[in-house]
Amino acid sequence: MSNNSVSALDIARRLPGIMRRFPSIARGYYYYAAKDENRELTLGTLIERNAERHGQRPAILFEDRTTTWRDFNSWANRIAGFLQAQGLTKGDAIAVFLENRPELLAIVAGAAKLGVACAMLNTSQKGKVLEHSINLIEPKMVVVGEELISSFEGVKDKLRTSHPTPFLFVPDVNTLNAFGEAPEGYLNMAERVSTFNSDNPELCDPPRMGDTAIYLFTSGTTGLPKAAPGSHRKFIKAYGGFGLMSLAMEPEDVLYCTLPLYHGTALLVCWGSVLAGGSAIALRRKFSARAFWDDVRRYRATTFGYVGELCRYLLNQPASDQDRTHGLTKMIGNGLRPSIWQEFKERFGIETVAELYASSEGNIGFSNFFNMDNTVGFSTAPYKLVKFHDGTRDPVRNAKGFMEEVAKGEPGLLIGEITKKWSFEGYTQKDATEKSIVRNAFKKGDAWFNTGDVLKEIGCKHLQFVDRMGDTFRWKGENVSTNEVENIIDGSGLVEEAIVYGVEIPNTNGKAGMVTLVPHGKASDFDVNALFAYLSANLPPYAIPVFVRVTHAIEKTGTFKYRKVDIQKTGYSLERADEAVFAWLPKTEGYTRLTPELVAEIDAGKVNF
Repeated sequence: MSNNSVSALDIARRLPGIMRRFPSIARGYYYYAAKDENRELTLGTLIERNAERHGQRPAILFEDRTTTWRDFNSWANRIAGFLQAQGLTKGDAIAVFLENRPELLAIVAGAAKLGVACAMLNTSQKGKVLEHSINLIEPKMVVVGEELISSFEGVKDKLRTSHPTPFLFVPDVNTLNAFGEAPEGYLNMAERVSTFNSDNPELCDPPRMGDTAIYLFTSGTTGLPKAAPGSHRKFIKAYGGFGLMSLAMEPEDVLYCTLPLYHGTALLVCWGSVLAGGSAIALRRKFSARAFWDDVRRYRATTFGYVGELCRYLLNQPASDQDRTHGLTKMIGNGLRPSIWQEFKERFGIETVAELYASSEGNIGFSNFFNMDNTVGFSTAPYKLVKFHDGTRDPVRNAKGFMEEVAKGEPGLLIGEITKKWSFEGYTQKDATEKSIVRNAFKKGDAWFNTGDVLKEIGCKHLQFVDRMGDTFRWKGENVSTNEVENIIDGSGLVEEAIVYGVEIPNTNGKAGMVTLVPHGKASDFDVNALFAYLSANLPPYAIPVFVRVTHAIEKTGTFKYRKVDIQKTGYSLERADEAVFAWLPKTEGYTRLTPELVAEIDAGKVNF
């Protein structure tokens, strides 16, 4: 199979392996295709089932801690009892602000058993962005880990809450054994939870598959973060589609996860897969390329969750005779580029790459079910790849007002049809949801979710990811809204106008943020590091522009629109003598002015962003 094709013969070669997995595939499809929104099949019932069937097996591995399925279920039950005693009921929401550790999963599980949804806050957020995210949900309570207290204190007084004691503290210790001291103004959640009953809750109105279990935050395409509700059904689909159909997870499997649990890839895909096998999830707070393989061997991991950037970092580590001394044979995630796909598999001895395509809010997903190379796989959902305006996420309409599909093999904007079966849960904000829907696409009355992503078919209905389009780019495994960053820059009071976009850097995944700006006053007097300090206080690191171009004016069209595509093509080059370009270089605390020598190093891939 070539880098850009999938044939019937390629699929036929995979059939023996698929047949060996057939029992798992059949079970998986039963859950993946589950339709009854009122069925009492939820995250909580999946955990209870594993406690019954695999009670003494590990559910979570973290540092030197092992939590069995029985103990995890009991812990979640005590949390459910505590939340119930605080007056929380089905339909309420809490916000969760913790780094990767067992306490986070226990809180999500405990809340889910009551039908209380958890808003999974991005641990990199702070300032205005964090305040906005929390207030979007208006949670009854906010659970804050000790490790993030300083970030939370900056927004605590600006939050809209209705509970008499809304702020819950989780000490940064093993809270099954120790409780620590809560700061003033916080309730010590760990201490209170320990006093509650560990039996499964009995409820008059238990949660059901269609109820909201989590909120995931996405930059979407415009403005500040949006909150996308995720039902229990999304866990069930991940349980069946990824855990059983793609990975055939078993109780002996261990999935190593360094991806942040506020992301759908970690929480839904990775944990959902673990739930399916009665397997264990091994957590690390943050990814470390140096510690990765030592952790894999320590936890005896068989599977890991990835994004493309993570794989590139691992490849950039010096080759070692230990590269294949491990039991890791499977991986699940998204963003593995064709340029490193085969190299990664061969160097580290990976047999199964369950590449996928999905979004937190979307109604369409793809999975590499046949374990083909260089593809996100196929989807059973109705979709089309359509023509789009270059540099935007706007589909082209013909003289009759309808959209047109691209030719086979050509890049096209992916849209997923919204039907009763393939519903679009959207965002908490109705206007944001409506902006993501294209109507009357091929006939009057139809509706489609606009993913904002460009993909192409490479054969047998298998797609390959090409690019994110429009006002969003992807960097360090995160989606960044250009409008969000522009709004923050506007709030600095340092610039007259600014335009943000993504640019490619050799030997990196995604696109790095760049801003072209016109400062107040003379360009030569502009303090670029005053801007950096402001951005650092109000944006997560991945959203801070890597490059800054300082200019006297930004060119516009005759209708006063920015020539964004032309500006983007210029990138960080120094071809304009009257402009200064700065870069946030690795392991520095500010911007450095670019020179021709520095640009040459970046272009040669010698700067490890």
